[in-house]
Order: sequence, then structure tokens, then C-alpha cells
Amino acid sequence: MKIVILDAFTSNPGDLDWNGLAAQGDLTVYDRTPPELLERRAGDAEIVINNKVILDAAALAKLPKLRYIGLLSTGYNVVDLAAARVRNIPVTNIPAYSTNSVVQMTFALLLALCTRAEAHSQSVLAGDWSRALDFCYWSFSLKELAGKTMGLVGFGQIGQAVAAVAQAFGMNVLACRRPGSCAEEQIAPQLRLTGFENVLRGADVLSLHCPLFPETTGLIRRETIAKMKPGALLINTARGPVLNETDVAEALQSDHLGGLGADVLSTEPPSPENPLLHAPNCIITPHIAWATKEARTRLIRVAAENLAAFLRGTEKNVVN
Repeated sequence: MKIVILDAFTSNPGDLDWNGLAAQGDLTVYDRTPPELLERRAGDAEIVINNKVILDAAALAKLPKLRYIGLLSTGYNVVDLAAARVRNIPVTNIPAYSTNSVVQMTFALLLALCTRAEAHSQSVLAGDWSRALDFCYWSFSLKELAGKTMGLVGFGQIGQAVAAVAQAFGMNVLACRRPGSCAEEQIAPQLRLTGFENVLRGADVLSLHCPLFPETTGLIRRETIAKMKPGALLINTARGPVLNETDVAEALQSDHLGGLGADVLSTEPPSPENPLLHAPNCIITPHIAWATKEARTRLIRVAAENLAAFLRGTEKNVVN
């Protein structure tokens, strides 16, 4: 049985192994696969393991022997699920492998906006403290989290874990399960489920943890930003297209938004012309919230477990 990993590098640039998958068939690993090489590399494969290569109906037609698609991700928008279903090809994903890592990055971005520790460190190393007239100085307004309100859009495993950490910082939490939800429930003294509009209006920090669906594409745009508190901070570790990036950049320029911390952008890698790359009070990391070694280890282990379940004739993490 031939197994092909189409784009292995981001999941495993060499610090891990693929032994769990290799034990189940004849494994070939490619760091990256451009569309024009898909048929040559995987045309005779029964099993394809994939992360970001687009497997639409036209691509699937080039893979006549394909029996199974295993994704090295939680999201599955890169695969035409309906086309795979027509051919009775199961598609599996890896849920919840990176929860702890994404929560960690959420607060890394937030704390970076609140303290600018890296910028202050660079200033010290450049000699500014040595030349200072006083025992301390700061180049940015510093913010304390205690007593402020964290607004969460999306309240699945990651959203709930972010809420727990926010409460540990002494923050109040407003959360909506999804845009359009009007559920009202006081879950704990510092944690209330409410509607999306209430979260927008009440948040000092708005953190996004919703999936990318048509109804969440462009969710944060001029009209929704206008309902947020002046100076509120925005954190996006969900999906880049949840933001209208032009509108967010304009809100940063006008100071209606006090800052943005983003680990994802609408196009990755981004165009040099992406407006957020030139906006003030903006901290952007290159889609690495998921990429701790611990999370990638879990990712590869579960990918092997998903395949093993398929070969046994059972289903695990099938999304179609």
C-alpha cells in the first residue's frame, strides 16, 4: 500500500519522525508538492497525507487509486469533501491537538501588546537605558489585564481554555459560542455567555476562536469594529479571513483599535502590500500558534492513529 505525504515540512522539518505512518505501508515523504507535480507523485497512491495542498474535485480526479485522505490539520477546507464522499474516500482531521499551544500564543500576543517587552528589551540592548536620566523609562503605554474584560468569539475547547487563563489574570470574560447566537448564561462569577453584539461592546480585549465559515468571513469589519470600545485590543489566532484586513488597518490608523495581535492572515505567506504589515500597534507572527514541538508530536501521532483506524475498518475523526 502506497502512502504519500504531500507537504511534510511544516509539520516535521526534521526534528520528529514519521515512524507511525511508515509502519503501515510504503511511505514516501515530500516537503512540498506544487499542483503540477500532484499526479506524478501521488497518482498511484492509495493513502494521501496532506496539510495545505488543495485537493479539489479536479485534483482528486488525478488520483484514481486514492482510498483515504488524512489531514495534518484541524481545518479541512483544502479538500472538496463532497467530491471525496462521492468516491467513498474518507477525510480525517486532527482535532484539539494544539489547544494548549494556541492558548499560549493568544496570551503571548496579548502580553506583547500590553508590555512591549521585546521592544523595550531591544531598546535596552541599543543603549537607551544606559543613557537614561531616570532609573526607568517606557516607550509605550503599559496595560494591566486584571479587571479588564476579555471577549471571546467562539467557545469551543480553545475558547474555554483561553477563558480559564483570562480568569487567572483577574479578567472578566464575555463569550459567544458563535456569531448570531443570543444565548445568555452566567457560567461562573467572572464568565458569562452572551450574544455577539454584547461581546463586541463589552470587550477590552476581543479574541477570536471561531472556525472559518461563510458567516464568519469578514466578521470583524468596519461595522463591527465601530461597536467596540475605543482602544480595545484585537487578537486573532483563528483564521485570517475572519478579519477584513483593510478595515482593521484603518481602525488601527485611527486608534479606534488600540492594537492587533495576529498569528494568521488572509493570504499566507502575505503579500508585501497587506495593509496590516504597515499598520501601527500591530504584532504579527507567521502562523505558528499550532507549531510547538509538543503539538506537532501529537499531530503526527494522531495522524497515524487515524490511518490505523481506517485500515481496521473503523472510523476516527472522519469529517465527511
